[in-house]
Amino acid sequence: MSPEQSDVVVVGIGADGWDGLSPAAQAAVSRSKVLMGSQRQLDLVPGEFERVAWPSPLVPALPALFEKYRDVCVLASGDPMFHGIGTTLVRMLGPRVTVIPHPSSVSLACARLGWALNEVEVVSLVGRSVDLLRPALTAGRRVLVLGGDPEAVAALAGPITVLEQLGGPGERVYAWSGQLADPLSVIAVEFTGPGYPRVPGLPDDAYESDGQLTKREVRAVSVASLAPLPGQLLWDVGAGSGSIAIEWARTHPTCRAIAVEQDVVRAGRIERNAAALGVPGVRVVVGRSPVALEGLEKPDAIFIGGGLTVPGVVQFCWDALGSGGRLVVNAVTLESEAVVAQWYARLGGDLVRIAVNRGSAVGGFTGWRPHMPVTTWSVTK
Repeated sequence: MSPEQSDVVVVGIGADGWDGLSPAAQAAVSRSKVLMGSQRQLDLVPGEFERVAWPSPLVPALPALFEKYRDVCVLASGDPMFHGIGTTLVRMLGPRVTVIPHPSSVSLACARLGWALNEVEVVSLVGRSVDLLRPALTAGRRVLVLGGDPEAVAALAGPITVLEQLGGPGERVYAWSGQLADPLSVIAVEFTGPGYPRVPGLPDDAYESDGQLTKREVRAVSVASLAPLPGQLLWDVGAGSGSIAIEWARTHPTCRAIAVEQDVVRAGRIERNAAALGVPGVRVVVGRSPVALEGLEKPDAIFIGGGLTVPGVVQFCWDALGSGGRLVVNAVTLESEAVVAQWYARLGGDLVRIAVNRGSAVGGFTGWRPHMPVTTWSVTK
């Protein structure tokens, strides 16, 4: 729908304000009766309008605002469809909305730095934990951080560059050394330190653990069998140290996980591991399965690493999956293998026995030390 036909037009605006808008954007603003945006954005536009500054909290108030007002122009920073209000409004109002973008702060930052936009990773920390930056920190990686605190980012990533008020008269680009940064800024990181890959199978010593940890090689196979896809949710039942939930969540920023663990001490350990490995959004539920699973959001995949022999756990998990859902179960003891054998006979799927031997010193020589074999059963509903 064209701006002339929409009663809600979202216009991206930069730090250069009215003069930086295209003729089409200026015309869309001028046709509107009501301007909405932050007070800073409203102050950038001249003219006679009814001006409505965003309330706080914003999202719950939006439906009532757009019931009350028509012929609205919403002002948004940069590109409204890039971590902006435009995405929220299109999702909520559908065809009522037309979006006129402006160069985003990321585009402007890449232009100033000489970085290829398609090779840069962008991490938004607006209202979020700085730990979310950790998965992006791998050697040689260029990262742009939105909404981050320079001190917190520098503590995690090392030397940083701050780009303030991009496109406006107050634009500054400088190597940060403790100075107070403008809130309207982007942080650039060129990371040189070591980092962990996003593929499953992180080193065992990446985790704080009391020994209840799915070992590296088995973990890699287990997460691969779970087949994480963007936007999907995992239940990690009997989570121990949380490694399966964490490595599922690390595969993509939109992958989510719920780790269910009955031991309070281990539950706290899962939270610390998740934060340290860059996925603080992993939700930890303390309780004994299957009771602890009741009322949880329905998953796309389930991993059972503990509590397999508790009556009702496998049945509850199987019932919770929708069509196409994946169930992966690891068994170490004879008793848990017996449960797996019964369910495999009933549902089929794939059975794999994983036997890992690691080389270690035997006097002045090297020998093989076996780990306990693990039986992995995976099945798609």
